[in-house]
Amino acid sequence: MSNPQERIKELTSLLQEYNYHYYVLDTSLVSDFEFDTLLKELQELEEQYPEFSSENSPTKRVGGDVTKKFEQVVHKYPMLSLSNSYSKEDIIDFETRIKKLTNDRIEYVCELKYDGVAIGIQYKKGQFYRAVTRGDGTKGENVSANVKTIKSIPLSLRGDYPEDFEIRGEIFFPLENFERLNKQRAENDEPLYANPRNTASGTLKSLDSSIAAERGLDCFLYGVYGDNISIDNHYDLVEKAEEWGFKVPKSTNNYISKTDSIEGILDFIDYWDVERKTLPFEIDGVVIKVNHYDNQNRLGFTMRK
Repeated sequence: MSNPQERIKELTSLLQEYNYHYYVLDTSLVSDFEFDTLLKELQELEEQYPEFSSENSPTKRVGGDVTKKFEQVVHKYPMLSLSNSYSKEDIIDFETRIKKLTNDRIEYVCELKYDGVAIGIQYKKGQFYRAVTRGDGTKGENVSANVKTIKSIPLSLRGDYPEDFEIRGEIFFPLENFERLNKQRAENDEPLYANPRNTASGTLKSLDSSIAAERGLDCFLYGVYGDNISIDNHYDLVEKAEEWGFKVPKSTNNYISKTDSIEGILDFIDYWDVERKTLPFEIDGVVIKVNHYDNQNRLGFTMRK
């Protein structure tokens, strides 16, 4: 081979593109056999020429790093929990309070509350840098080796991404993968795991990243934090994050919806009260956010139904 460094770069770029289309856009550009053949070639080249291997190579998806303990990391932006609401009357009261504080037309974003583990992932110069759990909100644990194995999370970005930013979301255990894991445990006479959320959390805390790679966790990302973000509202920033390569909630499957009325909020809630049983993952209700960041800062409201 005349130039192994160039071939490693070419394979890395190809595999990242195939991963993006398959796990984010839900389209397959090549067969599993072709993908695995290219991945094997990249692994062999990286073993032969380790000086050309990248920390964010697609080969890192298979796991294998063993950690003695997780590093504690202080959050630059605190990871706050959501306030709860348990009735439609509370949500109507929420809007009434907002209207008393401003005469502006307020837009809201409705999203699913994924029943998983909150994560914050930092990217520098378009490269995966670090993934940290919520922890106590002020500091969390660096679980980067495990998060890198989640194939819907990009290791390298595309498009006009910020130089340095954090994106937050929820890592969860797809029901099909959770049920398959419990079936395997039953066949081995091992105790079954109680629920997908706790199992996702335990998987992220595993000291051996190959365990995370085997289990098939997934992730939706939707909250962008940084010092030089030009987009002024949550909904448009979620759409922009998809252009950078992230798996985000989409309006096409009604996982996210923008509205300027209480009726729109209640329609979203009513829809998912019925349809939640059709989802391939578990949810813990619906999240309602004020869309524009200047209004968020003035009003200070986020609620969960």
